[in-house]
Amino acid sequence: MVSPQSLLFILIGASIALILPFLVRPGIAVSREGKILAFAAFFILPVLAASIGASEHFERSKQTRFCLSCHIMAPWGKSLYVDDLSHLPAAHFQNHRIPVDVACYTCHSDYAMYGTLSTKLEGLHHVYVNYFGTPMNPIRLYHPYDNAACLHCHLGARSFESDPLHVAIMADLKGNKLSCLSSGCHDKAHDVAALDQQKFWTPTD
Repeated sequence: MVSPQSLLFILIGASIALILPFLVRPGIAVSREGKILAFAAFFILPVLAASIGASEHFERSKQTRFCLSCHIMAPWGKSLYVDDLSHLPAAHFQNHRIPVDVACYTCHSDYAMYGTLSTKLEGLHHVYVNYFGTPMNPIRLYHPYDNAACLHCHLGARSFESDPLHVAIMADLKGNKLSCLSSGCHDKAHDVAALDQQKFWTPTD
């Protein structure tokens, strides 16, 4: 079976191969057959290649290693290994409560390239700023963290819904009136400012 990446290179190669004759002999586009061939070479194949390329990039950009490939994100990646399970991201990452290969995407997909149009644009803005602008310092979310990202997994879970405190504040959690990250709740998330004071867990493999 041909992989999407191989298919992409095949389409690009085929497009180039079909375009070259038109550059050498533009007159061949005069005939009906030439016009059909030109339409395929200059439009259909490039559009197919661009679509496959975009799809492949979107899938690749879900990967944790893609998010952490930006130097500025290194402390956030390091925080996933803090040896203190009161740190929310570390507890989820180290105990595989989320898929570790798409950890960032799993918890932040509402604000990266996979949510609404506005959040897709925000995700693209991250990439643009990293290469052509000045990233914000310190890094912060564009808007408060949405409880829906937590409830997507925890809502319906016995351990979550049987907790008396969760039961008492459930309406506020669902309505985003009280953040899961409120002080006194799960407020230790990516505490990158204190990383030099932390011990770190090292995976065995």
